[in-house]
Amino acid sequence: MELLFCVFIVVCIFMSFKSVVVACFQKNFLSFETVILITYLYLSLLIGFGMIYLIFIQSNLHVLIESGAPISGDYFDKLVTSLYFSAVTLFSVGYGDVVPIGIGRFLAVFEALIGYILPAVFLARTVIGIEKQ
Repeated sequence: MELLFCVFIVVCIFMSFKSVVVACFQKNFLSFETVILITYLYLSLLIGFGMIYLIFIQSNLHVLIESGAPISGDYFDKLVTSLYFSAVTLFSVGYGDVVPIGIGRFLAVFEALIGYILPAVFLARTVIGIEKQ
């Protein structure tokens, strides 16, 4: 069942990417609608990866540790920690208070890669759009 949820989350993230790519090839890229779409993309990435971390944690697969121990607490604590780690990984280098282990490292690297590439892609697309005018 957990695998099914993970596949569903990946499909949702892919569909978010697809909607933003379609918007990127419109003539008026610098519009309010595009900014909203990019915001939704970042939110879907943050929540999607956070849910994947949470699914692993709930399945007793330790992918994150905090202060040298696996994430513990009730469901809400695990949810908040997963979303926090996802946000910190997507938007920055990370603080080091929550650390990925095992397969969580590969997920974190993939999420960080997306977080670093997206701004560059949007900047390049904006510059190309301005040069064509």
